[in-house]
Amino acid sequence: MFWKILIVLFISMVPLIELRGAIPVAVGMDLGLPEWLVLIIAIIGNIIPVPIIYFFARKVLDWGANKCKWKPFKQFCEFCLKKGEKAGQKLLKKAKQGAYFALFLFVAIPIPGTGAWTGTLAASILNLDFKKTMIAISAGVLTAGLIMLAVSLGLFRVLFGG
Repeated sequence: MFWKILIVLFISMVPLIELRGAIPVAVGMDLGLPEWLVLIIAIIGNIIPVPIIYFFARKVLDWGANKCKWKPFKQFCEFCLKKGEKAGQKLLKKAKQGAYFALFLFVAIPIPGTGAWTGTLAASILNLDFKKTMIAISAGVLTAGLIMLAVSLGLFRVLFGG
């Protein structure tokens, strides 16, 4: 059981996959874990990287854009900073006072590219408040997890008659 828990935990920590992939994998592979446990493990695994991303992503990107000698990495960092700043300013302009609610919705809607990693990176680039960011992203991860669990259970039961 320990290894099954680690599988779900680690899959949910992977960028772009996150709990959006971990929950369907756990349900589809029928790991024998209770659904509530899969949900909790996936949420924890998805939230673990958030503070690290928030506090270090901007610093790494700034360093890469300004001090790195390797041109491909420098260009990648410059691209991420420009794109993140542009998208973030657009989001803030649309959201006005509801930036954290917009961040919550961005993370809560379980489509590729809108998870905790991307939301935290955007919050870091925009210098949003850490505590409010954590609350918005955690609520978004919980919501996305509930949606993914419901969809996964329904989908696999329909497909395989569970």
